[in-house]
Amino acid sequence: MNLASPYLCTAHCVWVDEREQALLADHDVKVMHCPSSNLKLGSGVAPVPEAGGLEQARAAAEAVASRAGLKVVQLDDVPLIQDGAELFNVVWSATREEPLIPANTLRALEHSGNYLFGAYDGDRIVGAIVGFLGTLDGRPQLHSHILGVAPMSQGRSVGFALKLHQRAWALANGIDVVTWTFDPLVRRNAYFNISKLGADVRDYYPDFYGTMSDGINDGDESDRVLVEWRLVSQHVVAASEGRPRELDLQALVDEGAVMALREDGDGGPDTSGDRGPLLLVAVPEDVVAIRGSRRELANSWRRALRDVLHGALADGYHAVGTTRAGWYVLRES
Repeated sequence: MNLASPYLCTAHCVWVDEREQALLADHDVKVMHCPSSNLKLGSGVAPVPEAGGLEQARAAAEAVASRAGLKVVQLDDVPLIQDGAELFNVVWSATREEPLIPANTLRALEHSGNYLFGAYDGDRIVGAIVGFLGTLDGRPQLHSHILGVAPMSQGRSVGFALKLHQRAWALANGIDVVTWTFDPLVRRNAYFNISKLGADVRDYYPDFYGTMSDGINDGDESDRVLVEWRLVSQHVVAASEGRPRELDLQALVDEGAVMALREDGDGGPDTSGDRGPLLLVAVPEDVVAIRGSRRELANSWRRALRDVLHGALADGYHAVGTTRAGWYVLRES
């Protein structure tokens, strides 16, 4: 019997699992629940935030993909997986002979239940994303390993559409946190991950991958920050609906924020060594371009950011956001 519909109202729903939550959300089934009564009976509380989060996540993901004219599909056969592998090669300047990620590795990840999806504009792939299952603090997590967008499609929300799809997929599979690493020197990635998506900085890892030989990271140490994306948190929900955390640089300065790392008159890093309750930490506008033209300058930025940002996080500061102008904002815990 096909009872599930917008006209169905269910009671309590204390013991519904992730699959059943997804079924209720897909059919817009209403849930009537009284937490105080259920607690008195000792039967627990319905997973209302999780179920509501999945419905909201799907709607937000579909809205962004639709506005961008994209279709997000699972890369679940050999031709589609080869599309994804080739896109990664293009973005990271790798070759078919020495691919960034071999297609057979992607095939194994997809076949074993991990996350492998692509964004298509018509029949042309314009973005791809890979994540694998793991644990964080003893709980299931999805670790998002790589996201790439075709150079000609950057700036049209392809990455945003893929990340919001990933959020909905994770929630549908009973996972409420996604983690990934990114290079903290790349300004656009910092803003996208922390402000646009609402992820939180969890840790700083010096030279995380060791030496890398792809076209983006050649010759630089592979420092990374780990971010944690709490999928049903208020600021992540707001970000998914186009309301990101926006911080005003001048207001922060007026509040007494200390510029712990800034750009000097020659484009290099200037560290003050000062500390206060609120810190501002700058990164250059385009460190990838600097690597190609002024290698030592890029290296000096790497060392300065490691000293200041890694040091502050280790001393108990936490990142509360970034500004569009390229400043990390850290507050003393």
